[in-house]
Amino acid sequence: MSGGAVAAPDGKPRCPWGLSTEDYLAYHDTEWGRPVHGDDALFERLCLEAFQSGLSWLTILRRRETFRTAFEGFRIEAVAKFTGTDRERLLADPGIIRNKAKVDATLANAKVLAGWPAGELDELIWSYAPDPAGRPAPRTLSDVPAVTPESTALAKELKKRSIRFVGPTTAYALMQACGLVDDHLADCVARGGGSASS
Repeated sequence: MSGGAVAAPDGKPRCPWGLSTEDYLAYHDTEWGRPVHGDDALFERLCLEAFQSGLSWLTILRRRETFRTAFEGFRIEAVAKFTGTDRERLLADPGIIRNKAKVDATLANAKVLAGWPAGELDELIWSYAPDPAGRPAPRTLSDVPAVTPESTALAKELKKRSIRFVGPTTAYALMQACGLVDDHLADCVARGGGSASS
């Protein structure tokens, strides 16, 4: 079955994309598809998914710690206070993606989110999680969508609330990464939050 789960060196089946590098394997086994909560944690994922747009996720994954340092751990309150000097520092930092539109969107989004009540970002994003019972487990990579009605609606709502650089595809990648959906393949050892190390 083309695109189905593949046995890793340890003999356990995993999503094929998780086997291409050690970085991906660790991310696949311990993070991707696991529930993420908290405004700052979700802000980080929102920002990193936006920075990833048009690039490989591996590029972002390998720079994630540098991103975290550059953006004060993606604490909304801290990033909301960034100045023009901070912007110039970010655009000169070779350790992150120096895309003006993405940097500006991150700073603008932090300023918007700093005005939201605590927990509102978490509540809003998770309100778009589809009913898992209505989603059959994907058997192959071709069964995994790039966009869904929920991600389209989430992107529309975020845009309405002045959150920039989050289209339906980015919103769905966020939903996958943060566990709103479980797109691990049906035979993958990590599906359902399973442990690859047990």
